[in-house]
Amino acid sequence: MILTMAARPAIRSFQEQYAQIRKLPEGVTGEIIEPGKLSTMSRPGRTHRFTANAIRRSLAGFDRYQGGAGWWFEVEAEIRFGERLLVPDIAGWRVREDDKFLDDNPIRVAPDWACEVLSGTTTRKDRMLKLPIYVRSGVSWVWLVDTEAQLVEVYEPAGGHPAQIVAAGEADRVRLPPFDSIEIDLAQWWLSKPPAPTEPSPEPSM
Repeated sequence: MILTMAARPAIRSFQEQYAQIRKLPEGVTGEIIEPGKLSTMSRPGRTHRFTANAIRRSLAGFDRYQGGAGWWFEVEAEIRFGERLLVPDIAGWRVREDDKFLDDNPIRVAPDWACEVLSGTTTRKDRMLKLPIYVRSGVSWVWLVDTEAQLVEVYEPAGGHPAQIVAAGEADRVRLPPFDSIEIDLAQWWLSKPPAPTEPSPEPSM
């Protein structure tokens, strides 16, 4: 995944910034993490996609779209936070009577839960920039899932700042808020790497 953050000429409104995002070529995602600056990134690679899909499968029992109960999940939805536009890898809203807000693009209602799958080029942005925005904007739980470290961290707001409440990884079996009614096998989230090639054994001498 290639990430670029570049200052553009001064833009006076969110609508003008969003219009520029709508003109981006297919396969490029745009965000407004800092008003007046566009952040763009290419489509995620295989490891990122594998982990994101595995997370969704782990939460299928909660997903109203998949016959579960309690939550609506959206993948890479554009969500507006004031003058900012973020695109979490997965976002979730608790089911309520009216779901019409999900028809908006961008969505204007902050999710109850957001998940970012980190990769080498997005780790700093997701951790240092997007995580605090989620917390300040009322997102109750944020997951950061690091595919390289094979680690998941769960954050909740505390005094306006993100507070880590869970950290687990590799092959742990854990309960992760807000979905802690189930135990998740984290080993299913990681794309297995092929074993390193080994040197052939020498032929026995006669």
